[in-house]
Amino acid sequence: MPLVPPRISRRHALRALVAVLAVLGALVWWLRPFGHPDLKGGLTFSTGVNTGVYHRYGELLDQALSRDIPGVKVRLETSEGSQQNLQRVASGEADFTVATADAVAKYGIDRKPGADRLRGVARLYDDYVQLVVPAGSPVQSARDLRGRRVAVGQPGSGVRLISERLLTAAGLDPDRDVTPVSIGIDTMPAELEAGRIDAFFWSGGLPTNAVRELSERFDIRLVQLGDLVEQLQASGSPARYYRSAVMPQDAYARARNTSAVATLAVPNLLVTTEETDPELTEQFTRTVILSRDRIGHEVHAAQLVDLRTAIYTDPLDLHEGARRYYRSVKP
Repeated sequence: MPLVPPRISRRHALRALVAVLAVLGALVWWLRPFGHPDLKGGLTFSTGVNTGVYHRYGELLDQALSRDIPGVKVRLETSEGSQQNLQRVASGEADFTVATADAVAKYGIDRKPGADRLRGVARLYDDYVQLVVPAGSPVQSARDLRGRRVAVGQPGSGVRLISERLLTAAGLDPDRDVTPVSIGIDTMPAELEAGRIDAFFWSGGLPTNAVRELSERFDIRLVQLGDLVEQLQASGSPARYYRSAVMPQDAYARARNTSAVATLAVPNLLVTTEETDPELTEQFTRTVILSRDRIGHEVHAAQLVDLRTAIYTDPLDLHEGARRYYRSVKP
């Protein structure tokens, strides 16, 4: 005798349909971009020189933002570095940027226009200060740079701030005791390789591609700066944001260093202003944290972005939108 399928009541069919629709709705919600896909408009992110870590980080973050908030179009603007970045955000030329904590502190101490409007979004990764010389150079300390041609960074860069402080801590006048060359990491390696400079200062995440690529075609050595950290910190704010650090020997595998290199490091902060939309800033913060591993595959320093330390944006107060995000994920 053939089996007859049981009749399904109209009520049961309706319940089943509602359940299916609920599951489909949950699936659509789960697959949609995180945050607020209804956000619309555009924003400008001021980065750094083309070959620097800031700019590459900005490119990869732009890709993540395009997935999470596709209605917001990001425009990347290259810059000389931290000092120019802060000026752009404070004046409204840019909406977000990255800058070193010491540069942020100096901007406030100098009472630059718009300094009181600046707010922190996240503490990112640390920059390591690097003094690069040809492998055969007699320079063993920043004190040995007297009389030499030294690339000190562009006027609007954080490198410029740090290099001048280091030279001063080494007992050298940055303008008289060395021949300062105002160029950035986009041209420093070629100038060293060609012999037109004797050394260059750089402050960036490890490894910085421009330095790594130089080491693969030209014999270089990184000079220790650890002997200046204590004196530098003693000079007070904003130098208090520097800490002792060590660059592993394999940070640049082809560099002619036989051991780890003592140096100093300074935190990078993601910066905006108090006027930036809280919902946009909350989503921006979420993307920064959740995209860490993906970005870290290419920008290794980004792997150090950590939810537990991201909230420490001293000397800036947290933006309200960033605070909302951190509260939402607080265990």
